[in-house]
Amino acid sequence: MSVFYTSGFPQLHDTVIIAKALEDAGADIIEIGIPFSDPVADGPVIQASNKVALDNGMNLKLLLEQVREIRKQVKMPIILMGYINPVLQYGIGNFCFDAASVGVDGVILPDLPLHEYESEYKTLFEQNGLRNIFLISPTTSEERIRKIDQATDGFIYAVSASSTTGARTGFSAEQENYFKKLKGMKLGNPLLIGFGISTSETFHKASDYSAGAIIGSAFIKLISASKDLQTDIKDFVSAIKK
Repeated sequence: MSVFYTSGFPQLHDTVIIAKALEDAGADIIEIGIPFSDPVADGPVIQASNKVALDNGMNLKLLLEQVREIRKQVKMPIILMGYINPVLQYGIGNFCFDAASVGVDGVILPDLPLHEYESEYKTLFEQNGLRNIFLISPTTSEERIRKIDQATDGFIYAVSASSTTGARTGFSAEQENYFKKLKGMKLGNPLLIGFGISTSETFHKASDYSAGAIIGSAFIKLISASKDLQTDIKDFVSAIKK
């Protein structure tokens, strides 16, 4: 079970508290969002969390400092997820070195093209021991999926639908056929399915076809309304995994 949340949300310094609570609750991986002013691939819930985080004063430099604090308490893999612009502004070389230094295991940059990664940045990532994780969707060709499988050594993020993020009620027959196809390809990297995972039913259904599932919008909603992060996060993870 991988859980996504936006750094600096709901409050600026909740990033560390949430990470520790997720590990204690039994999550396997955390994906921490790098806030961005124009998160076009995200649905309204995550878009709103980005705005709040930026208004709180969140930035990439502070996020890396927070990851350093998280690493003092948390052993599970930490993935940073966001758009390429803040990373380019920080400097890709500086980012790779600093992210690795504070304990980041991998990065998801959905708008970084595969060919650009391979020609310009792959060596930098590998030198710093950072795994770069790519997204695939129902419209991604088998040829491209296999290229992505060769280009990474982390996991492949299989988007369940060609749309923005957000909770849904279930999966269509078409989506399940897509999951079956991916499972049948016997890729070298594990698959994690994301987008639309919000309940125990959708989590377990996705996990039938993959190594696990990623929860984002439903978790953002939970922490947005929470009055007791520790208890609510424990209850949330338990309810999804049951």
